[in-house]
Amino acid sequence: MTKEKTETKMKKEVVAGATAQCGDRTCHIHGTLKVRGRTFKGAVTKKFPKRIVIEFERMIYVRKYERYARSRTKIHARVPECMEDQIKVGDTVKVQECRPLSKIIHFAVVGKVKGLEGEK
Repeated sequence: MTKEKTETKMKKEVVAGATAQCGDRTCHIHGTLKVRGRTFKGAVTKKFPKRIVIEFERMIYVRKYERYARSRTKIHARVPECMEDQIKVGDTVKVQECRPLSKIIHFAVVGKVKGLEGEK
């Protein structure tokens, strides 16, 4: 199978989670944005036009006290137009690293893991 056929096959699988075609150039499904690098899952705490803020907890080792401390991390992520109506505050989403889109946005929303009610 050629490289082009494989890429279109992968894009069709991803499109199933999103709505119809969007005109967004910075969409990782329909546009030219390439996602690569680190992946995180977190709860949506704030929602803005074209952007969300996710928050998740992680454990940090404190050498001085030889213990672990809980730390929260906030990440700003770009939401494509085709997913904007699906994501609400409180949902758990998956974000992946991309090129810097603005001063604070370096991640793009890849998909919705589960909603507020717990549906998949």
